[in-house]
Amino acid sequence: MSSQTAQLDLASRTPLGVREMRAGVYRGKGRVVVETVPIPQVGEGEVLFRVSACGICGTDIKKIQHGFVNPPQIFGHELAGTIVEVGRGVRKFKPGDRVVSFHHIPCGDCFYCERKLFSQCPGYKKVGLTAGFDPNGGGFAQYVRAMPWIVERGMLALPPDVSFEEATFVEPVNTCLKAVRKARVAPGETVLVIGQGPVGLLLMLLAKLEGATVLTSDPMAGRRAASLRFGATAAFDPSKVELGSEIRHHTNGRGADAVLLAVPSPGLVKEALALARPGGRVLLFAQNDPVMQIEFPAATVGVEEKEILGSYSASVDDQEESARLVFERRLPVKDLISHRFSLEEIASALDLAARPADDTLKVVIVNS
Repeated sequence: MSSQTAQLDLASRTPLGVREMRAGVYRGKGRVVVETVPIPQVGEGEVLFRVSACGICGTDIKKIQHGFVNPPQIFGHELAGTIVEVGRGVRKFKPGDRVVSFHHIPCGDCFYCERKLFSQCPGYKKVGLTAGFDPNGGGFAQYVRAMPWIVERGMLALPPDVSFEEATFVEPVNTCLKAVRKARVAPGETVLVIGQGPVGLLLMLLAKLEGATVLTSDPMAGRRAASLRFGATAAFDPSKVELGSEIRHHTNGRGADAVLLAVPSPGLVKEALALARPGGRVLLFAQNDPVMQIEFPAATVGVEEKEILGSYSASVDDQEESARLVFERRLPVKDLISHRFSLEEIASALDLAARPADDTLKVVIVNS
């Protein structure tokens, strides 16, 4: 054992003495290639953990498909695994601990943190997990280095009975919980969630936990069936019904109290506004494309007083609660996983997540 770090012998797995690992490296627009890269070196206050599972997020897909960032990068931020090295000064964790980690943590002291706008904190925008190259999560690799502020405030120990696959949902559940509360979903309200992919399903489940009646919409039959199976009151095919009529039927002619938009289509913003009642709210969850432009009738906001709200990333205030929702299985997150791929199969996994089949929900990368 080093005088500066404590290590866990990985035996038959990649030996730390070799300092090499496999990773899915983003090499340009639409290209992720599995390569051998160096295992990150751990510094003071840092830990290295072996990734056991990492979910594929829509943000990863957008960055890869549209080339929004410069290569090379190693993406993946919905990750959980086992600590194998701890740097000098680390007291909170030790080798062998099973953990789930966030990749952003706010400073807690700035103008934005004081107003609980944590995702706008300059420190929050610094990614605190890396598998090499520019820090960008790193979950699409065998090992990830967590920086000191993540180790201290953004990493949680897993209960013994919680699987790594379940733990990968802690971060996306947090982002969805933040969105539902940003939309001020309240007991007795009727909420429409547009899109029933993995994020839309989480938004539906969390809106139900807040006490709302939840209606959903998705053109894919498999996703509508999943929505009903997980508790939606009704799930509509927007290509087969007049959605406005259906929503008004369920709301005494008013429209939805809140519409949560989980599809990255600019044209759906106008539709979401039309489906909300006067004075209602529209929450944009998937509209985080830096080049997207959106148009809508000004009177829906200026006359009908409908609100357009945005929600981006996670909230540190919801960190413990989102973990409890997963750890106590108040959300059926494991049942949301439809496909599992090995790291060597990441190209196929990303392709399926970007172009889902009828039965595709959450796609997860697992390391044996």
